[in-house]
Formats: sequence, structure tokens, C-alpha cells
Amino acid sequence: MHPVLFEIGGRTISSFGTLVALGFLVAAQWVWPRLLSVYGSDPRTDPARSASVALWVLVGLLLGGRLVFAAVEVARHLAGQSGPESLGAAFLASPLTALDPRGGGMVMYGGLFGGLVAGWFASRRSGLALARAFDTGLVAAFVGQSIGRVGCLMVGDDHGSKVPSALEWLPFPFTYRVPDAAWLDAHPKSLFVRELAGETVWATQTWMSLNALALAWIGARLLRRGARPGTTALVLLILYGASRFVIELFRGDAVRGLWFGGSLSTSQLVSIPLVLVALFLFVRRGR
Repeated sequence: MHPVLFEIGGRTISSFGTLVALGFLVAAQWVWPRLLSVYGSDPRTDPARSASVALWVLVGLLLGGRLVFAAVEVARHLAGQSGPESLGAAFLASPLTALDPRGGGMVMYGGLFGGLVAGWFASRRSGLALARAFDTGLVAAFVGQSIGRVGCLMVGDDHGSKVPSALEWLPFPFTYRVPDAAWLDAHPKSLFVRELAGETVWATQTWMSLNALALAWIGARLLRRGARPGTTALVLLILYGASRFVIELFRGDAVRGLWFGGSLSTSQLVSIPLVLVALFLFVRRGR
């Protein structure tokens, strides 16, 4: 509801960017090192090594999130879901602009996979135990995501669909009312679509934030109980893919990409193989 925190020196400081950065810093600099320290003096889980790995994860997160966003926009353009002046058309005309973060736009799944690949590469180089790095890193990542998703609410991104009139009485965090048209016109950086002005929508951004926090708690419990290395990461990927699929059913922003006549979103298409692969690996390794 507050896309801009403040302006200083002619520059706009967005709530989304600030909260995403805060989430990453909390996860990488506070949560992850403390989780690694649980393993004691094992050099393969030395928290001091996590700082360099976190930098690589950040690069992977930004590149992955941006490239998948560009791929979705290009796919939407080719499928006729956007006009000739769309971002997808611009990316096709000048592919390198897809790497420019100043244009905005990120896809969480792209950031997740980019961060995992970069984290795998950096963990191998730094000598961190891969399974334990993934276990603890994902728990920390979900803590960070719970903070970053608040930024989505602040800017109006990833909003829910209109709530049926019979359920409009449900309070926050189930639903909330989109600001009226006058407010949206006065705040052009808000991503709420004008057609929803004054309407009550599902609070999907808050659900994703609370979901991430719940997953972090589950992961931390598994770590405390001494789960086999790699198990925590697989459980979290299964739960995230399944819960994200369900939350997508209540989303109302078409910009995320809708396929097969609008029956599935991009994130749902990714969630299905993610859950199946993670579940296969979980069963194969016998927990």
C-alpha cells in the first residue's frame, strides 16, 4: 500500500527493493551463519565461509529471477497475451536489456533456482558440505522471503483476485481492500490494476509471507531433530511447491503468465515438476 518509502536527492527509495534487500541481509548475515554454527567445529560447516557463498547466491538470485522474468514476458508476447509495446517485445528487440535490473521485474522461482545453482557452485569452492549448506541455506532463505514478500504487499505486486461478495467480511490477513482509484492515480508506482480499485481481494502476498515463515519454522525443527543431511531441503522444496500451487489459485494478476486457457499460471507449471522431482529424491534416499 506504500510503494515508495521516501525520496532523497531526487532518487526514489522503493518499499519493495528495501524489504527484499533487508530480507536477504537478515537471511545471509544473521540466520544462515547461526544455523551452520549448530554443527560445531566441523570445518565443512564453518559459518565464516558462508559470507562468500552468500554473495554468489545473491548474484544467482538476481540473474535467475531476472532471466526467468524476461523469459515469461517473451512467452506472453509470443502467445499474444501482451501488446506490441510490451516488455516481451522489447526483450526480443534488445535481449541484453533483460539483464538490466533497473527495468524492474523478478520471478521468485527463477531466483530460487539461480540461487541454488550459484550456492552449489560457491559451496563446492569454499568447502562447505553441500547437503548441510542446502538444508540450512533454504531455511534461512525462507526467513528472508517472509520479509521480502511484505514488499510485494507494499507495492501491490502479486495481488489476489476479487473476493466473492459473500466472503468480503473476512478480515486481514485473509483479505484486504484495494485503495480507491484516486489513491492509485496519485501513486503511479503501485502495481494494483485499476480495475480492482476499491475492491476486496485475497491477501495472497501476506499468505506467501506467512507460508515462508512457516516453512522456515518447519525446516528449523527438522534440523534440531537431526534430520539426515539433505532431507530438510527436499521437504522444504516439496512443501513450497505444493503450497505455492494452492496460493496461485487465489492470485489475480495476469502479468505472471497464464497458460492453457488461464487454467495454470507459470508458477504452477514450475511447482508440479519441482514437487515430483523433490518427492522422488526424498523417497529414493529413504528419508
